[in-house]
Amino acid sequence: MKKKLVTLTALAVTAMMAFTGCGGGSSSNEDADNGADSASGAVEQLTLGTGGTTGTYYAVGGTMSTVLNNAMENVNLKVVSTGASKANILDIDDKVSDIAIVQNDVMYYAFNGTDLFEADGSFDTFSAIAGVYDETCQIIASTDIKSIEDLKGKRINVGDAGSGVEFNATQILAAYGIDINSDITKVNGSFGDAADSIKDGKIDAAFITAGAPTTAVVDLAISKDINLLTIDDEHAEALMSEYPFYTKTIIPGGTYSAVADDVQTLSVRATLITANDVTEDAIYELTKALFENKDALANSNAKFEELDPNAATQGISVPFHPGAEKYFKEIGVLS
Repeated sequence: MKKKLVTLTALAVTAMMAFTGCGGGSSSNEDADNGADSASGAVEQLTLGTGGTTGTYYAVGGTMSTVLNNAMENVNLKVVSTGASKANILDIDDKVSDIAIVQNDVMYYAFNGTDLFEADGSFDTFSAIAGVYDETCQIIASTDIKSIEDLKGKRINVGDAGSGVEFNATQILAAYGIDINSDITKVNGSFGDAADSIKDGKIDAAFITAGAPTTAVVDLAISKDINLLTIDDEHAEALMSEYPFYTKTIIPGGTYSAVADDVQTLSVRATLITANDVTEDAIYELTKALFENKDALANSNAKFEELDPNAATQGISVPFHPGAEKYFKEIGVLS
């Protein structure tokens, strides 16, 4: 059960409004093509919550169902579109979904009842399966801004109001002694809005949490010189110590045409979670199939090129489901 009582009304409203991270897009009741149908009643049917139908999470979930349903004998995935990370956690708690894709920072907030979940309270009805791919904290700035310290007093897009991106921006700026509410001119908006505003000189910088390269930044870098700001080792280590969902990431030089050198930053991870009451056997089979079919998954969706069993256990700040833990111990990733 949820650690703190949430009314059904609040759950419904939040599930409709929640729209966090790369899993965004227009949400609907459509289901993805789910590959193989179950052969018998013995097959465990699991509903996989993703994101809006135009978003990355929905596409990733569709690839999983198409590939893995043909690889698993006892589990069948049914993909549904949702409001992404926060809505997915609420849906698992409400037994609407069995499995979901979420950002691991949102997962942390839910488990601890902080930030995005401060008003809702904490949830302990879910556990982790695996981190799948990075969603990178990219700090894009005009060329006169050389470091994060230079952001003080500037006009900065920090993502949509109340989004995971805004919390990432708040945390990173605070590590450098910059208060998001008093030390900058805070602007809220989408990634596309941010890129257009930098191009037009309306803002000085933007925080974008998304897989790199990000289309909006690719397009911006073609038409305007930009800087991609570094999070140095000292501040990265401090942030990872305070917020265990962060991991260090290098954005390779050339990812964007205007940025020649490698840039160190932090990432959160798109992560598979599951309801605690899904059977150990089902999650073990799913986890095993996920990693053993990486090539087929990556051939269909490039996000799965990042799938790696060692990376999959990093930045996970909630308990693993026993089925996933069994697989990772079996291959020597967890002790």
